Amino acid sequence: MRVKKKTVGLVIYFILLLMPIYWMLNMSLRSNADILASFALYPKDLTFMNYMKILTDSTWYMGYVNSMIYVAMNTVISLFVALPAAYAFSRYQFVGDKQMFFWLLTNRMAPAAVFALPFFQLYSTIGLLDTHIAVALAHCLFNVPLAVWILEGFMSGVPREIDETAFIDGYSFPRFFITIFIPLIRAGVGVTAFFCFMFSWVELLLARTLTVTEAKPISAIMTRTISATGLDYGLLAAAGILTIVPGAMVIWFVRNHMAKGFALGRV
Repeated sequence: MRVKKKTVGLVIYFILLLMPIYWMLNMSLRSNADILASFALYPKDLTFMNYMKILTDSTWYMGYVNSMIYVAMNTVISLFVALPAAYAFSRYQFVGDKQMFFWLLTNRMAPAAVFALPFFQLYSTIGLLDTHIAVALAHCLFNVPLAVWILEGFMSGVPREIDETAFIDGYSFPRFFITIFIPLIRAGVGVTAFFCFMFSWVELLLARTLTVTEAKPISAIMTRTISATGLDYGLLAAAGILTIVPGAMVIWFVRNHMAKGFALGRV
Protein backbone atom coordinates (compact mmCIF):
# COMPACT_ATOMS: atom_id res chain seq x y z
CA MET A 1 0.00 0.00 0.00
CA ARG A 2 2.84 2.36 0.89
CA VAL A 3 4.58 1.60 -2.41
CA LYS A 4 1.38 2.40 -4.33
CA LYS A 5 1.03 5.71 -2.52
CA LYS A 6 4.61 6.61 -3.42
CA THR A 7 3.99 5.64 -7.04
CA VAL A 8 0.82 7.70 -7.23
CA GLY A 9 2.55 10.64 -5.60
CA LEU A 10 5.45 10.39 -8.04
CA VAL A 11 3.10 10.24 -11.03
CA ILE A 12 1.19 13.30 -9.81
CA TYR A 13 4.48 15.13 -9.26
CA PHE A 14 5.69 14.44 -12.81
CA ILE A 15 2.31 15.43 -14.27
CA LEU A 16 2.44 18.77 -12.45
CA LEU A 17 6.09 19.18 -13.46
CA LEU A 18 5.51 18.53 -17.15
CA MET A 19 2.16 20.30 -17.47
CA PRO A 20 3.61 23.81 -18.06
CA ILE A 21 5.99 22.41 -20.70
CA TYR A 22 3.18 20.54 -22.42
CA TRP A 23 0.96 23.61 -22.39
CA MET A 24 3.74 25.71 -23.89
CA LEU A 25 4.24 23.06 -26.59
CA ASN A 26 0.49 23.03 -27.22
CA MET A 27 0.45 26.80 -27.68
CA SER A 28 3.52 26.76 -29.91
CA LEU A 29 1.69 24.51 -32.40
CA ARG A 30 -1.29 26.86 -32.71
CA SER A 31 -1.75 30.23 -34.32
CA ASN A 32 -2.20 33.27 -32.12
CA ALA A 33 -5.77 33.75 -33.38
CA ASP A 34 -6.59 30.14 -32.50
CA ILE A 35 -5.14 30.53 -29.01
CA LEU A 36 -7.20 33.64 -28.33
CA ALA A 37 -10.35 32.20 -29.89
CA SER A 38 -10.84 29.07 -27.79
CA PHE A 39 -9.48 26.89 -25.01
CA ALA A 40 -8.05 23.58 -26.26
CA LEU A 41 -6.15 20.78 -24.55
CA TYR A 42 -4.41 19.91 -27.82
CA PRO A 43 -3.86 21.74 -31.13
CA LYS A 44 -6.77 21.00 -33.46
CA ASP A 45 -5.35 23.03 -36.36
CA LEU A 46 -1.71 22.02 -36.14
CA THR A 47 0.76 24.57 -37.48
CA PHE A 48 4.54 24.90 -37.46
CA MET A 49 4.56 28.51 -38.62
CA ASN A 50 5.81 29.76 -35.27
CA TYR A 51 8.87 27.53 -35.46
CA MET A 52 9.41 28.36 -39.13
CA LYS A 53 9.45 32.07 -38.35
CA ILE A 54 12.07 31.60 -35.61
CA LEU A 55 14.29 29.30 -37.69
CA THR A 56 14.12 31.42 -40.84
CA ASP A 57 14.22 34.95 -39.40
CA SER A 58 17.79 36.00 -38.57
CA THR A 59 16.59 38.41 -35.89
CA TRP A 60 15.28 35.35 -34.03
CA TYR A 61 17.71 32.51 -34.63
CA MET A 62 20.75 34.76 -34.12
CA GLY A 63 19.51 35.25 -30.58
CA TYR A 64 20.10 31.54 -29.94
CA VAL A 65 23.50 31.72 -31.63
CA ASN A 66 24.53 34.72 -29.53
CA SER A 67 23.36 33.05 -26.33
CA MET A 68 25.22 29.84 -27.10
CA ILE A 69 28.43 31.75 -27.89
CA TYR A 70 28.65 33.77 -24.71
CA VAL A 71 27.38 30.93 -22.51
CA ALA A 72 30.04 28.55 -23.90
CA MET A 73 32.72 31.22 -23.45
CA ASN A 74 31.63 31.85 -19.89
CA THR A 75 31.62 28.15 -19.01
CA VAL A 76 35.16 27.67 -20.35
CA ILE A 77 36.48 30.81 -18.64
CA SER A 78 34.80 29.95 -15.34
CA LEU A 79 36.28 26.43 -15.28
CA PHE A 80 39.71 27.68 -16.38
CA VAL A 81 39.79 30.17 -13.48
CA ALA A 82 37.98 28.10 -10.86
CA LEU A 83 40.00 24.86 -11.16
CA PRO A 84 43.35 26.26 -9.93
CA ALA A 85 41.58 28.56 -7.46
CA ALA A 86 39.64 25.68 -5.93
CA TYR A 87 42.84 23.61 -5.77
CA ALA A 88 44.54 26.40 -3.83
CA PHE A 89 41.67 26.64 -1.33
CA SER A 90 41.61 22.85 -1.01
CA ARG A 91 45.33 22.16 -0.57
CA TYR A 92 46.88 25.28 0.98
CA GLN A 93 46.33 27.47 4.00
CA PHE A 94 47.18 31.15 3.76
CA VAL A 95 46.32 34.37 5.54
CA GLY A 96 42.71 35.32 4.92
CA ASP A 97 41.83 32.15 3.01
CA LYS A 98 38.48 31.64 4.76
CA GLN A 99 37.61 35.34 4.44
CA MET A 100 38.46 35.32 0.73
CA PHE A 101 36.42 32.16 0.21
CA PHE A 102 33.44 33.82 1.89
CA TRP A 103 33.97 37.00 -0.14
CA LEU A 104 33.76 34.97 -3.35
CA LEU A 105 30.39 33.61 -2.26
CA THR A 106 29.07 37.09 -1.44
CA ASN A 107 29.51 37.97 -5.12
CA ARG A 108 27.15 35.10 -5.92
CA MET A 109 24.65 36.35 -3.34
CA ALA A 110 24.54 39.92 -4.66
CA PRO A 111 21.77 40.70 -7.19
CA ALA A 112 22.86 41.31 -10.77
CA ALA A 113 21.19 44.76 -10.76
CA VAL A 114 23.89 46.01 -8.39
CA PHE A 115 26.59 45.40 -11.01
CA ALA A 116 24.66 46.26 -14.20
CA LEU A 117 25.51 49.99 -14.27
CA PRO A 118 29.22 49.62 -13.37
CA PHE A 119 29.63 46.95 -16.07
CA PHE A 120 27.79 49.11 -18.59
CA GLN A 121 30.01 52.14 -17.93
CA LEU A 122 33.20 50.08 -17.92
CA TYR A 123 32.46 48.24 -21.15
CA SER A 124 31.28 51.43 -22.85
CA THR A 125 34.61 53.06 -21.96
CA ILE A 126 36.84 50.24 -23.20
CA GLY A 127 34.72 49.38 -26.25
CA LEU A 128 33.41 45.97 -25.19
CA LEU A 129 29.74 46.88 -25.17
CA ASP A 130 27.52 44.70 -27.38
CA THR A 131 30.07 41.87 -27.64
CA HIS A 132 29.89 38.23 -26.59
CA ILE A 133 32.99 38.46 -24.42
CA ALA A 134 31.41 41.32 -22.46
CA VAL A 135 28.49 39.15 -21.32
CA ALA A 136 30.75 36.13 -20.78
CA LEU A 137 33.07 38.10 -18.48
CA ALA A 138 30.16 39.71 -16.63
CA HIS A 139 28.63 36.32 -15.89
CA CYS A 140 31.95 35.20 -14.39
CA LEU A 141 31.02 37.46 -11.48
CA PHE A 142 28.58 34.87 -10.15
CA ASN A 143 29.69 31.70 -11.95
CA VAL A 144 33.34 31.67 -10.84
CA PRO A 145 32.47 31.79 -7.09
CA LEU A 146 29.92 29.02 -7.61
CA ALA A 147 32.44 26.94 -9.55
CA VAL A 148 35.14 27.43 -6.91
CA TRP A 149 32.75 26.45 -4.13
CA ILE A 150 31.58 23.27 -5.88
CA LEU A 151 35.03 22.17 -7.07
CA GLU A 152 36.67 22.80 -3.70
CA GLY A 153 34.30 20.28 -2.14
CA PHE A 154 35.27 17.63 -4.71
CA MET A 155 38.99 18.36 -4.42
CA SER A 156 38.92 18.13 -0.64
CA GLY A 157 37.66 14.56 -1.04
CA VAL A 158 40.78 13.54 -2.99
CA PRO A 159 43.55 12.30 -0.64
CA ARG A 160 46.62 14.54 -0.49
CA GLU A 161 48.80 11.44 -0.77
CA ILE A 162 47.97 11.31 -4.48
CA ASP A 163 49.56 14.74 -4.97
CA GLU A 164 52.66 13.78 -3.00
CA THR A 165 53.08 10.47 -4.83
CA ALA A 166 52.82 12.17 -8.21
CA PHE A 167 55.43 14.78 -7.29
CA ILE A 168 57.77 12.06 -5.98
CA ASP A 169 57.38 10.27 -9.32
CA GLY A 170 58.63 13.37 -11.07
CA TYR A 171 55.37 14.88 -12.31
CA SER A 172 55.36 18.62 -12.79
CA PHE A 173 52.34 20.41 -11.35
CA PRO A 174 50.67 21.19 -14.73
CA ARG A 175 51.16 17.59 -15.90
CA PHE A 176 49.85 16.17 -12.61
CA PHE A 177 46.91 18.57 -12.52
CA ILE A 178 45.77 17.90 -16.09
CA THR A 179 46.50 14.18 -16.47
CA ILE A 180 45.80 12.86 -12.96
CA PHE A 181 43.92 15.29 -10.74
CA ILE A 182 41.24 16.60 -13.11
CA PRO A 183 40.22 13.07 -14.24
CA LEU A 184 39.73 12.18 -10.56
CA ILE A 185 37.19 14.99 -10.15
CA ARG A 186 35.60 14.79 -13.60
CA ALA A 187 32.19 14.34 -11.99
CA GLY A 188 32.67 17.63 -10.19
CA VAL A 189 33.82 19.31 -13.38
CA GLY A 190 30.70 18.03 -15.16
CA VAL A 191 28.38 19.31 -12.44
CA THR A 192 30.17 22.65 -12.33
CA ALA A 193 29.98 23.05 -16.10
CA PHE A 194 26.26 22.27 -15.96
CA PHE A 195 25.54 24.94 -13.35
CA CYS A 196 27.72 27.53 -15.08
CA PHE A 197 25.92 26.85 -18.34
CA MET A 198 22.45 27.02 -16.85
CA PHE A 199 23.00 30.14 -14.74
CA SER A 200 24.54 31.96 -17.70
CA TRP A 201 21.82 30.71 -20.07
CA VAL A 202 18.89 31.97 -17.98
CA GLU A 203 20.43 35.26 -16.82
CA LEU A 204 18.66 38.21 -18.47
CA LEU A 205 19.49 41.52 -16.80
CA LEU A 206 23.23 41.71 -17.51
CA ALA A 207 22.85 40.08 -20.93
CA ARG A 208 20.21 42.59 -21.95
CA THR A 209 22.02 45.61 -20.47
CA LEU A 210 25.39 44.85 -22.07
CA THR A 211 24.09 44.07 -25.57
CA VAL A 212 22.37 46.19 -28.20
CA THR A 213 22.07 44.37 -31.53
CA GLU A 214 25.14 42.31 -32.42
CA ALA A 215 25.15 40.06 -29.35
CA LYS A 216 21.51 40.27 -28.25
CA PRO A 217 20.46 36.99 -26.52
CA ILE A 218 17.25 35.11 -27.20
CA SER A 219 15.83 35.97 -23.77
CA ALA A 220 15.91 39.66 -24.72
CA ILE A 221 14.60 39.07 -28.25
CA MET A 222 11.57 37.24 -26.85
CA THR A 223 10.27 40.55 -25.50
CA ARG A 224 9.76 41.66 -29.12
CA THR A 225 6.55 39.63 -29.26
CA ILE A 226 4.84 42.44 -27.37
CA SER A 227 3.08 44.83 -29.76
CA ALA A 228 0.13 47.20 -29.88
CA THR A 229 -2.19 44.25 -30.49
CA GLY A 230 -0.85 42.33 -27.49
CA LEU A 231 1.34 39.27 -27.11
CA ASP A 232 2.02 36.80 -29.89
CA TYR A 233 1.50 33.79 -27.63
CA GLY A 234 2.23 31.13 -30.22
CA LEU A 235 5.54 32.66 -31.26
CA LEU A 236 6.55 33.25 -27.67
CA ALA A 237 5.71 29.65 -26.74
CA ALA A 238 7.73 28.30 -29.69
CA ALA A 239 10.71 30.41 -28.63
CA GLY A 240 10.34 29.10 -25.09
CA ILE A 241 10.35 25.47 -26.27
CA LEU A 242 13.48 26.06 -28.34
CA THR A 243 15.10 27.76 -25.35
CA ILE A 244 14.66 24.59 -23.27
CA VAL A 245 16.44 22.40 -25.84
CA PRO A 246 20.08 23.49 -25.15
CA GLY A 247 19.67 22.95 -21.41
CA ALA A 248 18.14 19.51 -21.99
CA MET A 249 21.03 18.59 -24.28
CA VAL A 250 23.58 19.65 -21.65
CA ILE A 251 21.81 17.55 -19.03
CA TRP A 252 21.87 14.57 -21.40
CA PHE A 253 25.60 14.80 -22.07
CA VAL A 254 26.65 15.25 -18.42
CA ARG A 255 23.96 13.05 -16.86
CA ASN A 256 26.43 10.36 -15.69
CA HIS A 257 28.74 12.90 -14.08
CA MET A 258 25.83 14.75 -12.50
CA ALA A 259 24.59 11.65 -10.69
CA LYS A 260 27.98 11.18 -9.05
CA GLY A 261 28.38 14.90 -8.52
CA PHE A 262 25.16 15.34 -6.60
CA ALA A 263 26.13 12.39 -4.39
CA LEU A 264 29.75 13.35 -3.71
CA GLY A 265 30.09 17.09 -3.95
CA ARG A 266 28.68 20.22 -2.38
CA VAL A 267 25.59 20.27 -4.57
